[in-house]
Amino acid sequence: MFAIVEIAGKQFKVSAGDKIEVPKLKDNNEGDKVKTEKVLLNSNEGKTNIGAPYVAGASVEFTVLSHGKGDKIRVFKKKSKKRFEKTQGHRQQFTKIEVTAVK
Repeated sequence: MFAIVEIAGKQFKVSAGDKIEVPKLKDNNEGDKVKTEKVLLNSNEGKTNIGAPYVAGASVEFTVLSHGKGDKIRVFKKKSKKRFEKTQGHRQQFTKIEVTAVK
């Protein structure tokens, strides 16, 4: 059984027991149990339900494991013959979650 769920504005394919990294969930602390009903598609024993936009009565439960930052990304800009160089860095914040149940 799997589901395609919307978490923090992005779509993820999940099934029970999966550990995934999603964009940072600001309102939740480590160890919190969260339930979302934004299920776009779910499949159970060969039977697939597609939502319009969400599947009625379907939900996904997950536990927040930790918060963190991703790897550093370097952005380098240069304009030739103008003596312009600029370096920027960015680290995207994420939340690691474990899916406990797909209903």
